[in-house]
Amino acid sequence: MRPELRRCRMAEGCMMALRYGMVFFNLLFWLGGCGILGVGVWLSVTQGNFATLSSSLPSLSAANLLIAVGTIIMVIGCLGCVGAVKESRPLLLTFFILLLLIFFLEILSIMLFFIYQDEIDHYAQRDLKKGLQLFGTEGNVGLTNAWMIVQTDFRCCGVTNHTDWFEVYNTTRVPDSCCLEYSDNCGLDNPGTWWTAPCYERVKDWLNENLVALWIFALCTALTQILGLVFSMTMFCQAVKVETFYA
Repeated sequence: MRPELRRCRMAEGCMMALRYGMVFFNLLFWLGGCGILGVGVWLSVTQGNFATLSSSLPSLSAANLLIAVGTIIMVIGCLGCVGAVKESRPLLLTFFILLLLIFFLEILSIMLFFIYQDEIDHYAQRDLKKGLQLFGTEGNVGLTNAWMIVQTDFRCCGVTNHTDWFEVYNTTRVPDSCCLEYSDNCGLDNPGTWWTAPCYERVKDWLNENLVALWIFALCTALTQILGLVFSMTMFCQAVKVETFYA
């Protein structure tokens, strides 16, 4: 067998293995995006703007975030899958560039978060306190439900203190979700019957307690993206070599 023919067959075999690997990888990627998008749509339909705590960014809800992330993952997965099946160099290169851009943006976001952590803490607390003013008002069901769930689940009251609610009601009162034992209008009772722990610190403590799980998730996500980058660029280069060989 001529060496050129042997190399050609080896190249074709590598291309086939890479193609199947890319298709399988991006199919999982696409299905994951479909799942995230489905959960986001379900939350949007059934819960409104669930988990909207920010007053300055009302669109920053759990439903909208899941819909955006799911859509992006679906589009990128579709690009990679079609590019692998058709061995399209433009699609493979587009997939690689988009995935690389997202990867760098994630790294940049993490770096900026640690550099400006104190400023982010200050801004977040100020924005959350501002959002308390919208609690229970018309058109802010998502924010109201989110605060009720957070205070009940984390056994806390207010952003930095239960007195944050005094400015909202203009009296010594808190929402009923702040009560040690829930009952209608229990927020009007003695302060000794309310949770006093700050919700902001409680949520931060919960994140710190689950830091290992969060880092494992981040590393798995990074590894998946790196594999996608390697697969796509290797297949792109191999496609160029095969095309050059036949030319």
